[in-house]
This record gives sequence, C-alpha cells and structure tokens, in this order.
Amino acid sequence: MLTVSTVNVNGLRAAAKKGFTEWLAATSADIVACQEVRADADSLPAHLAEPEGWHAAHAACSLKGRNGVCLYSRIEPEAVRVGFGEAEFEDSGRYVEMQLPGLVVASLYLPSGDVGTPRQEEKERFMAAFLPYLIELRDKAGAAGREVLVVGDWNIAHAEIDLKNWKGNRKNSGFLPEERAWLDRVFGEAGYVDVQRRLDPEGPGPYTWWSYRGKAFDNDSGWRIDYQVATPGLADRATEARVERAPSYDQRWSDHAPLTVTYDV
Repeated sequence: MLTVSTVNVNGLRAAAKKGFTEWLAATSADIVACQEVRADADSLPAHLAEPEGWHAAHAACSLKGRNGVCLYSRIEPEAVRVGFGEAEFEDSGRYVEMQLPGLVVASLYLPSGDVGTPRQEEKERFMAAFLPYLIELRDKAGAAGREVLVVGDWNIAHAEIDLKNWKGNRKNSGFLPEERAWLDRVFGEAGYVDVQRRLDPEGPGPYTWWSYRGKAFDNDSGWRIDYQVATPGLADRATEARVERAPSYDQRWSDHAPLTVTYDV
C-alpha cells in the first residue's frame, strides 16, 4: 500500500506551532506534500527542513515569506526537480517533484488569482504553461514505466458539487468557467484522473478549504480545491480517500485540511 497526503499548511512554521508537527509524527502516510510553506529549507528548523525518517525536497519562492512547496517521502527519491521549465515560475515556489521507483510525485501550488487584477493574469499564464508540461510528464514517465501523481492546492473548484456556495461564486476566481474548462482539459486531453472524485463521485464535497471568516468551518461552507491528480494506472489502484478535517475550529492548524489517499500498489 502507498498512502499520500497533501495539505496547504498556510505557513509551515505557524502550522507547526498549532499541531502540524504532531500530525506529521502520527501520520501513516508514505508521502506528504505541503503547499504555502512560506519559508526556504535553510530558514526552517531541522524537524521541518528534513524530519527524522523522511527525505525532503523544498522549492522556495524568491520573494521571502511567499508561496513555497515541499515533499516529504519515506522512500528515498532517485531524482528531484524544482519547477517545470517555465522561466516565469521557476523560482516562484509553486512546483517540486520527486522521482521514486515506479512513480513521479509532485507538490503543486497553483496561483489563487483575483478577477480583474494581475494576479488573475498570472494564474492564467501558469495554467497555459502547466498543461503542456503535464502532458509531457505523462508521456515521459509512462515511457520510463512510471505513473504520475500531482497533488496539492489547485485553487479551482471543478464542479458545482465542489463548493458550498457555487451560485454566488460563478464570477469569482477559483470557479470561473474558463478555469473549470481548463480542469476539463487536465482530466480530458491530458488524461489525468481526479482520484478523490473517482472514489466519491456524488458529492457534495468533501471540502478541503474553509475561510477563516465567519462561520465557514462550523457550517461546512467550504471548497474542494485540493486534489490528488493521477495517471489512470495509479488512479485505478486508489482504494480510499479521506479529508482529515479538524474536529473543531480551534483545533485547526491551517485553513485547509489534509487530503489523504491510499493506493494498492
């Protein structure tokens, strides 16, 4: 069995003080992907930079305190790649991948965007560049006998069942028709599978992110924007997906919850 968890930590050092360290020590996952780390490896304490029993790969952002992704793996990687070859995003702290036996696994933090601002334009440029890479990665990994698993905060709710207030968010970044159509292409022409939705096709949710504002968490008014996206051979071997939602608001260590999937490999 292979168990993979992904979570946007909303600042790794802050999350560690609220419960992430204890969660990592207790998890049965073989691979943990984190997004929005907001620190480079050199500025992290040793128990976060490379926890005992884990191999770590970090991709920090050149802008201090922004973005950042990492991978922790109990399996020693054969190679590590930071970025996906697009110059604008190479040092943006949004993508890191490990080559493992039979598998390429990546941690992704796709830009969040904001309609009518440069942030949305950045998100669109990222998506335009990343889709061809996903296809290239699928082909190269397949030729080498590897499956692909890209996990992380994709910052797009794909369908109406993926967010509570879908009617009120149709013109907001994260649920725009063009963003959802882009995910259609990821799951269509690129040939990838939304693993959680494969296992739980009905919905609504389960959600992975809840705003800190108001009663969003208590009312389960969330979004499903964290995904495990796999090539079909691996997706077909997924046996369980669960969102590790905190028992109560005050026990949260991020505004996201870990999405954990087990694969029978």
